[in-house]
Amino acid sequence: MTGGLGSILADGGVLHLPSDVMHARRGAVRHAFRYWVDYLLLAPETVRPRGLFRLGRFGLFSFLAADHGGPRGAGKGAPWAWKIIENAGLVRDGSMTMALMTQPRFLGYWFNPVSFWMVLRGDDLLAVIAEVNNTFGQRHSYLCHRPGFAPIRPEDSLTADKVFHVSPFQDVAGSYEFRFALTADSINVLIRQTDGDEGLIATMRARPGPLRQTALLAAALRRPGGALRIVALIYWQALRLRLKGIAYRRLPPPPSEEISQ
Repeated sequence: MTGGLGSILADGGVLHLPSDVMHARRGAVRHAFRYWVDYLLLAPETVRPRGLFRLGRFGLFSFLAADHGGPRGAGKGAPWAWKIIENAGLVRDGSMTMALMTQPRFLGYWFNPVSFWMVLRGDDLLAVIAEVNNTFGQRHSYLCHRPGFAPIRPEDSLTADKVFHVSPFQDVAGSYEFRFALTADSINVLIRQTDGDEGLIATMRARPGPLRQTALLAAALRRPGGALRIVALIYWQALRLRLKGIAYRRLPPPPSEEISQ
């Protein structure tokens, strides 16, 4: 694919990311799974609808800005993400694009375990906000960047304390390591959570391509249900963990702050 990611998205383009997603649990009880998930990469401020992909209204696949950025169910979209980034010290200029890597709504249904706000300058990744949702209706975000907002390289390890309840089979403890490798031809994300001998590793690998109508139809047929399928798979894995004897943790109060920096 020609052109930097930032310029493709700034022109209203949408990239389809059929993604190979893997989760593996570390520690006394091992557990792993791997699925294909359909993500999109878009710039909410410039994205245009096309065919089966709708903006702000019902469709086979759709995107609503209010699904992201700020309080869950009342998101503020890209302006929220820009405010977070600017408050952290990045001086915004016209060469930057605010992109969002997320799963679209499917027949109006929405749920995203994690979406990524990304500040791009061409192919350079300057900052990421990992927007995490749990199945209990809560959300928390983690801001990742290098000192001085230098471009994030594939070998860079960005860390944050775990403060948000994601899985009822893990404590809210330990830390996260984030790694990102983005080009117009390949997108790779690694998240490693460590809590002593316990933890998990999650990876996402994708080859971005133009959002074609045939690809959307194929995704609907191969992975029917979209986000609803993801929720069903989450509960299926939860049952498997419970059958392995892992203790269930009660839901703790959410963090007092909406974002960790």
